[in-house]
Amino acid sequence: MTQVLFGPQLGREGKLRVGCSATIFDTNREKVLLTQRTDNGRWCLPGGGMESGESAAQACEREVWEETGLKVRATRLIGVYSNPDQLVIYPDGNKAFFVVLSFEAEIIEGELGLSDETTAFGYFTLAEMESMPMHGQHKQRVEDALLGGNALVK
Repeated sequence: MTQVLFGPQLGREGKLRVGCSATIFDTNREKVLLTQRTDNGRWCLPGGGMESGESAAQACEREVWEETGLKVRATRLIGVYSNPDQLVIYPDGNKAFFVVLSFEAEIIEGELGLSDETTAFGYFTLAEMESMPMHGQHKQRVEDALLGGNALVK
């Protein structure tokens, strides 16, 4: 199981990885699409690691496709997130420090479904997220998406 550890400047022990996440609103912009992770059961925004040779927006769009079956277009950078006190340790022993670009995205086509990385999905309000086991800073990313405005650096 993937572990997430916290401690002063613990992120220095990990290899730098760039990731992305997508905030996808319902038609009324009241609820956000979340998926439940296979590895830890926590709820999160669809997203994942960026691959060499793709733009951040392309990475976001690919990850959403892989995890949900939805083709999306990244429309706005919400923020850039990093936590120097966080270290992710994978079951194989690899350690990672993440910098994540969070985008707002709109659905172009496709049918929402599960993948080998997800066990459930749904659209939820911020109030509903309060009682859900959320992954990392994902709730903060949703709050920032709802604020609108210029991209944030956190």
